Amino acid sequence: MRYLGSDWKRSRRLGFSTLENGKETAKRPYGPGQHGADRHKKASEYGRQLIEKQKMAQLYGINERQFRRLFLIARADETVTGIAFFRILESRLDNLVYRMGFARTRRGARQLVTHGHVMVNGKKTDIPSYLCAVGDTIAIMENSRSMKVIKESLESVKTKFPTVEVDASKMEGKYVRVPERNELPKDIDESQIIEWYNRQL
Repeated sequence: MRYLGSDWKRSRRLGFSTLENGKETAKRPYGPGQHGADRHKKASEYGRQLIEKQKMAQLYGINERQFRRLFLIARADETVTGIAFFRILESRLDNLVYRMGFARTRRGARQLVTHGHVMVNGKKTDIPSYLCAVGDTIAIMENSRSMKVIKESLESVKTKFPTVEVDASKMEGKYVRVPERNELPKDIDESQIIEWYNRQL
């Protein structure tokens, strides 16, 4: 089941900024609740692996069933499993809409996609989990380009993600290459996730 609660509480619980801006944990770098500060100190090896899995799943906003399916795809890839997993998650349509700056959060990007505001290679695509290929063009539907939320998001973009090219005036972008590991979140230890699944599969 997808998490629908507070992004800030979720990030504090995991000790990790799922919004990738650090604001959630800046003032209170510990978990919510009376014993939040001690939560991660008490984690077992299994607990640490589970936390890393939750961090990645919550960052990209996917449920357990989807997460497991994508992990199996990554494990079958010739690339190192952890890198392959990251690259698959980065190629999701909702993530690319977010990376291109059409939405301020991945949750907002998912809403744009599911509400029919996004095209892939000229065709409306309303499936957030759709896996794009390098070279795909992603654009906002013509009748959606006047939306205030999209314009404000594009105006707020300070740095562009290196795997995408964006023409803000046309509200169109291109997925130009897969990311390198050093361009992805450094606070996630994907090896722990692999170990967690090795216990389960």
